[in-house]
Amino acid sequence: MQRRPLEPLLAQLERDQLRRQRRTIEGYATAGSHAEPVIAGRRLVDFSSNDYLGLAGHPGPAAAMADCAARCGAGSGASHLISGHGAEHQALEEALALFTGRERALLFSTGYMANLGVVSALAQRGETVLLDRLSHASLIDGALLSGSRFKRYAHADAARARALLCAALHPTSVLATDGVFSMDGDIAPLVELAHAARAHDAWLVVDDAHGIGVLGPTGRGAVELAGLSTQDVPVLVGTLGKAFGSFGAFVAGSAELIELLVQKARPYMYTTALPQPVAAATRAALALAERESWRRERVLALTERFRAAARAAAVPLTASVTPIQPIALGSAHAVMQAQQALSEAGFWVVAIRAPTVPAGQERLRVTLSAAHTESQVDALVEALGRICRETAADGAQERGLDP
Repeated sequence: MQRRPLEPLLAQLERDQLRRQRRTIEGYATAGSHAEPVIAGRRLVDFSSNDYLGLAGHPGPAAAMADCAARCGAGSGASHLISGHGAEHQALEEALALFTGRERALLFSTGYMANLGVVSALAQRGETVLLDRLSHASLIDGALLSGSRFKRYAHADAARARALLCAALHPTSVLATDGVFSMDGDIAPLVELAHAARAHDAWLVVDDAHGIGVLGPTGRGAVELAGLSTQDVPVLVGTLGKAFGSFGAFVAGSAELIELLVQKARPYMYTTALPQPVAAATRAALALAERESWRRERVLALTERFRAAARAAAVPLTASVTPIQPIALGSAHAVMQAQQALSEAGFWVVAIRAPTVPAGQERLRVTLSAAHTESQVDALVEALGRICRETAADGAQERGLDP
């Protein structure tokens, strides 16, 4: 059997307007902020990053990283279990455990690896993993890696999740969900899911990558917002490259849970440890996030401002109240045209297409940051309103209707 040629596959992606292209950020227009990248020589306002608190370009974490690199070098040299676990890793794990109110925390190199490690360590062959239909790909891949049976319930439908738990012929060891869904921006029904998981003695795993640092009275995320305890949500996954503006991820839980992951989570055991300078930067960012609560308040206020202005401009919105604001346009062609038009207007907003979202649900994914200004948000909404009117008119003409 011969290898399949790759060019036809790439050509088909091109025809379907699904071929991705990277854009190189050449620098930033303002020192200490990532809100205005320079791309192809043009200064744009970035409304696509997950830098919710505006910490990715902050000089404090950068200085902590540089200082640590001067002392420890740029790399860790080995996995945590060989010789790669350093004092900065340990200090960050302790800080994250304290921040989340849990006994221990464990660092992973990426959020993807954290979810792979957790689900594959807790679920065994012959058991079932139950996931929200819109759960992140890493949770799905973790279920596949575990070798367990894999089921999904309708998005955010806790009643359906409970029904599947009740009807399961095999024990469900893990019930997993995003805290905030990365493409829709809505929040999982965590209270109901926690009750269902406890009733059926399943591990509830919440991947709160997009909630940690942003939601809740003190920024502890969707779990805090829901008023749930560590017993209600025994496994909390968070990333460090979003609200905290750094890189990496963590799992927080009981001492026994973390010890099990140290012993059994393959993505933890068999990969080089995160560089210590990254851990030092993250610890500095965590301290900033706790001390400067105005960052969280600001990004949520800008989200409300965006939604109010978008409604007035007839920009289609979802029910999301988080900094993730999807604008559904219905086709790959429409969102690619909108992305180009926004770029020409001075905004970087990335089109989200299949397979990241189902075909027919293509959208622009607008994300707000504490680094944005009110005038930038208002200008974006003005451009979006114009683009949505033009998209609607084009669609009407294609259907033979008056715009």
